[in-house]
Amino acid sequence: MFFAIYIQERFIIFVGLKKTSIMASGLNKVILIGNLGKDPEVRSFETGKNVRFTLATNEDYKTKSGDKASHTEWHNISLWRGLADIAEKYLRKGSQVYIEGRIRYRSYEQEGVKKFYTEIEGDSMVMLSSGNAGQNSGSQAAPNAAEQPAPEHLQSNDSQIFTPPTSEDDELPF
Repeated sequence: MFFAIYIQERFIIFVGLKKTSIMASGLNKVILIGNLGKDPEVRSFETGKNVRFTLATNEDYKTKSGDKASHTEWHNISLWRGLADIAEKYLRKGSQVYIEGRIRYRSYEQEGVKKFYTEIEGDSMVMLSSGNAGQNSGSQAAPNAAEQPAPEHLQSNDSQIFTPPTSEDDELPF
């Protein structure tokens, strides 16, 4: 998809706007930030590795009487292949993570009773807790970025620091 915005005098001109396939087919997207309720469970298949765990999200609010209250919602998370490897290696009960994915509904029969299962199939994950949070003894901690020096090409060099102009008369229309 290509589009450009041109500002001429007082008019905004949109060029090349195109309806995306998301608008035509719908969107199934879930974004969660929460803490693991248990250590990830690892399963291996011919098609790759799968990791499952529960994620607790908390919502804090005030009641009608003004008291603070909290509600915890539990989500079943499923990660595959590369994300499963990372989750197996670094995530533990209590770890805080950001998960993006899609919601999946499944049903199955157990002892003649039809059961339903809802899970979030993760597409991406960001570990938010520090390397030692939620770690069991003997497990390998994720590297903490604050403890490692920045790569040479990213280290500060005074001659490369950009200082924006301080002029308050910049003539921008917005």
